[in-house]
Amino acid sequence: MRSELGRKSLAFTIACSGDYIDNLSEETRKGMLEKAEQGIWPSFAPLGYLNVIDPNGRRIIAPDPALAPIIIRMFEWYASGQYSLAEITKKVRAEGMTFRKSNDPVPRGTVHKILRNRLYTGTFNWDGRTYSGIHAPLVTNDLWEIVQAVLDGRHANRHRKMKHEFAFSGLIYCGHCGCSLVGEIKKGQYIYYHCTGHKGKCPEPYTREEVLGEKFADLLKGLVLDDEIMGWVTEALHQSRGDAKLHHDAAITRLQAEYKHLQNRIDSMYLDKLDGRIEVDFFDRKSSEWRREQDRLLCSIEEHQSANQT
Repeated sequence: MRSELGRKSLAFTIACSGDYIDNLSEETRKGMLEKAEQGIWPSFAPLGYLNVIDPNGRRIIAPDPALAPIIIRMFEWYASGQYSLAEITKKVRAEGMTFRKSNDPVPRGTVHKILRNRLYTGTFNWDGRTYSGIHAPLVTNDLWEIVQAVLDGRHANRHRKMKHEFAFSGLIYCGHCGCSLVGEIKKGQYIYYHCTGHKGKCPEPYTREEVLGEKFADLLKGLVLDDEIMGWVTEALHQSRGDAKLHHDAAITRLQAEYKHLQNRIDSMYLDKLDGRIEVDFFDRKSSEWRREQDRLLCSIEEHQSANQT
């Protein structure tokens, strides 16, 4: 009798424990989702960021003074198309990038994961949706997209380093057949240009780079701009830049207003969700839609800001 009661008691305890764990897991998931909806990264900070407490008592992420600059350089290096993942891994290891707890050097797989992580742009993916984070971005959306293109192989040809860069590559063509002239180093120090011969064997001889340099110099000497022309060019450039700046500034102001309007909508609807006035599914669907639109607006703002700087 006692044995039977003991078994029933144990079964009841196990069932209660299972329910408690399930409820705890569900509450944790809801809490993390709510943090994501507020733009707060709801997990441990990835390399390049630290978990900190902000003035409002919220647990957020902030750039790591030691590793954030290395992360930025990592994206810039890879976007150039001049380095492979293995080469990037060697470079960041040389700069001291290690895991926080173990101090082990980061492997190639971690470098690849970092380059794929949207979090470094200020937005992040969580539970199948993209959110606009409140943390400071380390890279721009444009730089991140370039890195994705390189990773996807669209610029795979840029992974190979050029052995030499020649001054007139892509600028001159053969006067005999119209093919491009390419540079080549002879005896380890002399640079010669010759026809590619894509249209058949070309009889034109090799030409020294110094000879081509003299020809280009003679052409440039003939380009003379008197004071009147220089004045006109200067005035035209000033006017053109002023018109362009006004256009970009107006566009940025308009886009920022649209972004703020969408954010107000999301904040207002979030309160409605907390008060039970709207369904959670409806909030998730609409907020996700508006955040995607905000991402598009941020990209447009960055484009106009970059155009202004250029």
